[in-house]
Amino acid sequence: MEATLDMAKVTTKGQITIPKAIRQILGIGTGDKVLFYDLGDGSVAMRSARLSALRELQGAFDGAAEEAGLETEEDVALVREVRREMAVR
Repeated sequence: MEATLDMAKVTTKGQITIPKAIRQILGIGTGDKVLFYDLGDGSVAMRSARLSALRELQGAFDGAAEEAGLETEEDVALVREVRREMAVR
């Protein structure tokens, strides 16, 4: 379902202020970057660059646990324990 949340006015310099409600939804603040996506139907979506980067990173790790032979929580706990021991050295 499509809903209009807020509106912003474009300045003579092509700038807009992102409304507070939108900033809160996206979890963005001062200095954060946003990405704009062309949806191909005349509309554009905006996302937090931080969130998009996190999703991209998560995608890069998809299947890594299986490749490493980690199948259970006990396997993951063992890896954590080994990492702790290595950090102490």
